[in-house]
Amino acid sequence: MYIVILAGGSGTRFWPLSRAARPKQLISITGDRTMLQRTVERVLPLKPKRILIVTNVLQAAETERQVTHYRGVAIDVIAEPCARNTAPAIGLAATIIAAHDPAGLMVVLPADHFIRNEEALRETLESAAHAARNGYLMTLGIMPSRPETGYGYIEADMDLRGSGPFPVRRFVEKPPLEQAIRYLDEGNFFWNSGMFVWRADTILSEIAAHMPALGQALAGITFNGDVWELSDLDNQIEAVYSGVENTSIDYGVMERSERVQVVPVEMGWSDVGSWSALPEVVEPDAAGTVCINAAGMVSIDSSDCLIYADKQMVAAVGVNNLIVVSTPDALLVCERDRAQEVKKVVEELNLRGSSTFL
Repeated sequence: MYIVILAGGSGTRFWPLSRAARPKQLISITGDRTMLQRTVERVLPLKPKRILIVTNVLQAAETERQVTHYRGVAIDVIAEPCARNTAPAIGLAATIIAAHDPAGLMVVLPADHFIRNEEALRETLESAAHAARNGYLMTLGIMPSRPETGYGYIEADMDLRGSGPFPVRRFVEKPPLEQAIRYLDEGNFFWNSGMFVWRADTILSEIAAHMPALGQALAGITFNGDVWELSDLDNQIEAVYSGVENTSIDYGVMERSERVQVVPVEMGWSDVGSWSALPEVVEPDAAGTVCINAAGMVSIDSSDCLIYADKQMVAAVGVNNLIVVSTPDALLVCERDRAQEVKKVVEELNLRGSSTFL
C-alpha cells in the first residue's frame, strides 16, 4: 500500500493564520501538530510501503521540514510547478508508483482534514482495499449528520449490496438546503470526502480513457536508473503541467467511470473548511465559544465566538457570534455566519498588491 497525500491547497478561508507559503495543512489550527503531520501519523499504523506528498513549489521546503523526523517509511515530497487541481496530482503520483509497482495499491488522502476516530479510517481503508485490488475505484463516503450545503454528495445504489461497498449512481455538487434535507432522509447519500483507494494501473487506465490529454502526457514520463530519485523528473513534470488542464479527479474521472464504488464510514470527519468549523475539532465551552492558543480568557456576557489569540490574554464583553483571529501582523474580525467570505479578504489583498500579508 502506498499513501498519496494531496497537500497543495491554499487555505484562503483560514487567513490570516494561513498564508501562501504556510497554508492550512502546514499550520496547527488547534495549537499542536500541523494537519499534515496528523495525516502522516494516522496512516503509519497501516505500514505503507511509501508515502508521497504532492505539494507546490512555494510549500515544498516547509512540507519537507515537517516530515523529515518520521522514521520507518520513506516519504517523498513532489513539488508541482503550478496548481492544476487534483487530477494531474493524482495522475503524477500514480505514474511514479506504477513505474515501480504497476498493481500497487494507492490510498489518496487530503492533507487538511480532521478525523476524530482514526482507527475507523484505517479499518475502512483496509476494507476498500479488497475491492480496489479487483479493479474498482473506491471512494470513502461520510455518513451525513446534518443537511450540509457546503459539501458535495455521493448517491449510492444500496438496493442489493447489504453493508457495501456500493456502486455509485452519481456525484452531486453542493446542494441547496431543501435538497440536502431530502438526501439525509433518503439514506443513500454520503458526503464526498475526497479520499480514494485504487490500483495505480487502474486509475491510470481510467485517466487515459476519460482524460486522454492528461493520460498521454503522463505516459510520456520516462524513468532512468532509480525510479525513486524523483528530482530527476523535475523538467518532465514541468513540461506535463505546462500543457494539462486544471481539472479535479471527481470531474475528470469519478463522475464518468463505471468502476466507482463507495464505502460508507462514520469517523468524526471534518474538512475544516473555514474558521466556522472549529467547534467540530475543538470542544466549545459552556457558552459555545472556542478559544485557541490564548494565554487565558475572560468572557463576560459573551457566547458562540471563535477566537485564535496568538498567546495573548483574551477578554470578550457583550459579544456574540464573532470570529476573531490575531496574528503578529494581522487581525481578522468577522461575523461567524460569514466565515466563507474570508477568502474575499485574500482576493482583495491580491488586488492591492499587499503581498506582505499573503
